[in-house]
Amino acid sequence: MIKQHTILLLEDDRLFSETLQDWLEEEGYAVTAAYDPHSAFALCYESRFSLYLFDINLPFQDGLETFRQLRESGDRTPVIFLTSREDRESLLEGFEIGADDYLKKPVDLEELSARVAAVLRRRSPLTQRKLGPYRMDAKARDLFLDDEPLKLGRKIYDLLELLVEKEGKTVPLSEIRSALWHPSEASSDGAIRVYITRLKKLFPDAIDNIRGVGYRFDLHRVEPPK
Repeated sequence: MIKQHTILLLEDDRLFSETLQDWLEEEGYAVTAAYDPHSAFALCYESRFSLYLFDINLPFQDGLETFRQLRESGDRTPVIFLTSREDRESLLEGFEIGADDYLKKPVDLEELSARVAAVLRRRSPLTQRKLGPYRMDAKARDLFLDDEPLKLGRKIYDLLELLVEKEGKTVPLSEIRSALWHPSEASSDGAIRVYITRLKKLFPDAIDNIRGVGYRFDLHRVEPPK
């Protein structure tokens, strides 16, 4: 996990906020908590954050209006909204003002990790990464060999990116589903197996199937294609 990423968590439920903060810090992020919009504004003016994680239902004014004011001030920090609202209008309003993603309460912590990582990957200035003889290009969303694109497709690339990011750790199937499919989409374990099969053709010794749990990527076992 990239430890320099910083998150501003705006959530007025202190117990829930502490749970999220503890989890995200275990994942390697630096988390600053605010419990109302006024405190969040003060922190935003003092520091720059990699990501905002804002609850929508807040005292004084909601998270949507808080983020709208930050956007109007020129702040382009990505945001994930936390919401217990079921109405479609609130979610559409969030995306209209620049939301990157949202999570419905009660929050699944593994899904939270996956969505935070996905948003930060999309916004990360690090666009190139070497995997042995291969080159990952985050801007092109593809894998290259000798400067030739392998045309993995978006979901296969996203899966590879997730496995590489968690290199050496087992990535549960639930986290893979959350990373590859939005909550409004139907996920498919069969599709995941197809994607893994494609990746194993490129990295035959680097991907382990932890049966019934998930998959693990070992960068040290990446070999040149035969």
